Order: sequence, then structure tokens, then C-alpha cells
Amino acid sequence: MTATAATSTLDTVRRVAVGAYVSTFLWSVFTFGIPIDRLVVLAWMAGGFAVASIGRTKTETTQMVRDWLVLVAIYMAYDYSRGTADQWGIAVNYTGPRDLDSFLLFGREPVSGMQRRFYEPGDVRWWDVSGSIIYMTHFVFPVLPLAVLRVRNRVDWVRYVRRFSVTLFAAVVCFIVYPAAPPWMASRDGYLPPIDRITGRGWQEVGLDTVNRTFDRGVAVLNPVAAMPSLHAGLSMLVALWFTRNSPTWVRVVAMLYPLSMAATLVYFGEHYVVDCLAGWAVVGFAMWASRRWETRSDAEIGHVV
Repeated sequence: MTATAATSTLDTVRRVAVGAYVSTFLWSVFTFGIPIDRLVVLAWMAGGFAVASIGRTKTETTQMVRDWLVLVAIYMAYDYSRGTADQWGIAVNYTGPRDLDSFLLFGREPVSGMQRRFYEPGDVRWWDVSGSIIYMTHFVFPVLPLAVLRVRNRVDWVRYVRRFSVTLFAAVVCFIVYPAAPPWMASRDGYLPPIDRITGRGWQEVGLDTVNRTFDRGVAVLNPVAAMPSLHAGLSMLVALWFTRNSPTWVRVVAMLYPLSMAATLVYFGEHYVVDCLAGWAVVGFAMWASRRWETRSDAEIGHVV
């Protein structure tokens, strides 16, 4: 077999393997729910990188392994930092975000107001289902580029990972400095009118019980006072900005519907205040700015050397 024929065969094997991998992943999602445990996510990424390495050179495969280890380091550092953010002895803020929301909205506290207007305990409406789906995209859309971009374009992958990691660790600093109770917790402890945490009520309505179990598992392990800033809001903004970075202005404007709908969902479900979402967007703005400065400086230095 000639070298060209062997390469063509390996390319075919790789495409078939990638197709089988994607099919297995989708089956797993519908059977067991969207993976949100970091180790499981990293294991799936390792599998994706492995099948994408079929037919690659030794150098390319080695680089892919190193890049996967970079993701492992980022996730492990983030999880450890976020997990200890409430153990520094700093008092949890129950009233600050609530009062800021009231100030921004001219004396109106939006979380309980939205639930009084739209929440009917005995009746799941279309906006409950839509909100639950929008909420769960947080575990898919920001993570997907970490795998897909690496297979398609490593330069773009590095740029996205830079923005993603800066967002995570800037958020962790905020969690440590300013641990804040989310609205449902503030309500539970008497700082707000009655608020129900209704995030998962829409999934059962459309038969997605596995997604509901996924959410319950996540709630059991997450730090509940890591609410300011909202990473759900922040990463939805990162996704909208990243995927439309080379698009016409009108496309970028339309893309803003995603982070806006995520923010409305988070407030309605009692997960976050409006100010949490604004802080999440601000953190992403900082990550984008800092990453661009780094890249511009690095490109200038390379050009100077050349």
C-alpha cells in the first residue's frame, strides 16, 4: 500500500471513529444526562482527542496529549479554588446584591417579582421549559469549543482557552473576596420574600428526567455562595462574543439574545440577582480585553524578532 493510500485509509478510519464517538456521546446524554462532573467531562474530552489523533503524526499526537493535560490543570485548579472559596472565614453577603438590584431597578426587587408574575406552582408553562433548557446549555456551549476547536484549529483553541480560563479564575477571586448568597438562599434565611428554586421544573415536563438528575447531582457538590459573579451569565456572553467575533454587526446584536435570555432565566429561577449577571458579563469583558492585550503584545514581539 502506498503512503497516499495508507493516509487515505487512516483518514477514513478517523472519520468513522469520530462519528461513532459522537453517536456514543449523544446516547450517553439521553440515557444518563449531560455530564457536569469535571472528571467525566475531561474523560469525554480525552476520548474525543484520542479518536481525533488517529492517523496523526507522533508530534501532533504528543501535542494533543499536552493540550488535554492543560485542560485537566485548568479544571482541577478551578474546582479546588472554587471549592475552598467559602472557607476563608469571610462572612457571606445576604443583603448587598439584593440592595444593589433594588437600586438599579428603582426600588424594585426583581426575583420575587418575576416569580409572582410568572410562576404557577401547579402549572409548568412554556417559559419554564424554555428556561430550563437555556440554563442547561451552560454545561454544553462553553465546553464544546474546548474539544471541537482543538481538533479543527489549534490557534483558535488556544485563544478560546485563554479567555475561558481567565474568566474562571477572575470569577474565583470574586468568590473568595465576596461570598454571596443567591436569592433562593437569601429567601430561605429571611432576607427576601418567599422564593422557590425552580430551575429543574421544565425538564420533567418534556420527559428529560436524566437532565433533572444531572442538576440534582450538581447542586449537591457546588459551593452555594459562589454566586457573584454568575458564570452562567458570563460564559453565555463569552460564547455569544466568541462565535460571532467575525460576523456582521447585526449578527452580533442578535447573538446577545442568548446571554440576555440566560440572565432572565437565572433571575426568574431564583439562582442569581441581576447584579450577579452584570458582574459575570464584566468578568468576561475583562477576560476578552486582557487576552487581546496579551495576544497583541505577543504578536508584536514575534514580529520584532522576525
